[in-house]
Amino acid sequence: MKPGSAVPLTITEYIAAAAPEARAVLRKLRAAIRKAAPDADEVISYRMPAFRQGGILLYFAAFQEHIGVFPPVRGDEALMKALAPYAGPKGNLRFPLDEPFPYALLTRIAKLRVKQEAAKAAKRPAKKKR
Repeated sequence: MKPGSAVPLTITEYIAAAAPEARAVLRKLRAAIRKAAPDADEVISYRMPAFRQGGILLYFAAFQEHIGVFPPVRGDEALMKALAPYAGPKGNLRFPLDEPFPYALLTRIAKLRVKQEAAKAAKRPAKKKR
């Protein structure tokens, strides 16, 4: 997004405001997450597109030279190893815009996050009925 531009209220608005070279990747990224997490809600949080199912599954954002995916991936050593070339500061992921986007890895991330959020929800105490 350009500095000084209006804050997007939907993922569609976010993608429309992104740099032209990022829009196609963002559309495919959104579709891949939607397919992997069909029950997740689309939201804008911290001015970034996000998918929420219980908690936030994933954030993503377009930057000048890369697409960022947050939060850091934990809990699957094989996936973490496959993502190592894309690791940025603090474990967040940076996918360069001048390289093919690894949608299969993104799908694996989304599916892992759905499982992690479901496990977290199962550990919460049940609400008492009144």
